[in-house]
Amino acid sequence: MDLNYSEEELLFRDEIRGWLAANLPQDLREKVETYAELTRDDLMRWHRILAKKGWVAPNWEKEWGGPGWTPIQRHIFEEECGYASAPPLILFGLHMCAPVLQRFGTEAQKKRFLPRIYNGDDFWCQGYSEPGSGSDLASVKTRAERVGDQYVVNGQKIWTTLAHFADWIFCLVRTDPNAAKKQEGISFLLIDMKTPGVTVRPLMLMDGTHHVNEVFFDDVRVPVENLVHEEGKGWTVAKYLLGHERMSAGRTGVVNRELVKLKELAASQCGNDGKPIIEDPHFRAKLTRVEVDLMTLETTNLRYLDEMRRTGQPPGADVSMLKLKASEIHQMLTELMMCAADPADLTKYNILARRYFNMRKFSIYGGSSEVQRNIIAKMTLGL
Repeated sequence: MDLNYSEEELLFRDEIRGWLAANLPQDLREKVETYAELTRDDLMRWHRILAKKGWVAPNWEKEWGGPGWTPIQRHIFEEECGYASAPPLILFGLHMCAPVLQRFGTEAQKKRFLPRIYNGDDFWCQGYSEPGSGSDLASVKTRAERVGDQYVVNGQKIWTTLAHFADWIFCLVRTDPNAAKKQEGISFLLIDMKTPGVTVRPLMLMDGTHHVNEVFFDDVRVPVENLVHEEGKGWTVAKYLLGHERMSAGRTGVVNRELVKLKELAASQCGNDGKPIIEDPHFRAKLTRVEVDLMTLETTNLRYLDEMRRTGQPPGADVSMLKLKASEIHQMLTELMMCAADPADLTKYNILARRYFNMRKFSIYGGSSEVQRNIIAKMTLGL
């Protein structure tokens, strides 16, 4: 196992770093660094800059516009974007729906949807969670009944991130309510958000921001050609998609950038004893724990990447370790930011407080930490 970058990979890193320094718009960089809310226009502007360069879809097949990078190169690119304070790429279309279409979609579906995702013509969201189906995703109840050459969809999705921006939603729906197992009888549908009967209702977070939504389907008619894979086999698609989501959860470049900011903040603020907070033994113990955990996360990430480089296969169920550890690190960073911040500086303190509360979701979405531990116990440790 080789966890070091080769000379060619180091040159590639320098190329990415130089291009980002020259092409990342300063106003977008500043928004990310100050935790300002990014609009749809902000997100899509960065998307199209990368699309023009040919770098917007690092994990795509070359046939559909992917750059042909190795897993290590993809990791380096994502790491450098994090270091540079680049806006996030919206994963729902690029990293979730597109890989599913390339793996399970028909040729007609690929030709119809992939170019539009690549160019930023369509904004996607994910329709998985429901009021009674979160961690137990196989219990989804949103119903899709086939009527001729259409499915008629009725039900509700919740916590749907950026659905108010979205043109399309990919959904898990139940097409066979009488299936022997709850994982069976689920199908994967692509639904145009402009279809009559689709209603998006905002869920305002406690910090006043609007990121998530409820989505209602009332007799929504979806063409049968928008079914991905086979009817009743949507659970297979869902597991494949969630593997891609969890593999991208590490975001080590972002974490390293935030760790530097935390140290700077703790060095500039003094505690009750008049000394910089970073010199407080209790604070330093927590900070050291985060740094050790981050080193562990980076090493584990590189181990998976080395395995992918050698075998050409994606990692197995134990990729849940990345999601689990990344959740803990991100949350601890925001907690320590709050400890180091000056409450008298209300503007800055309130910004950090909003991040702290918002980051609580990290250990829930994409599979809660409890679910990740169960997956590791069952699939990796054989317990």
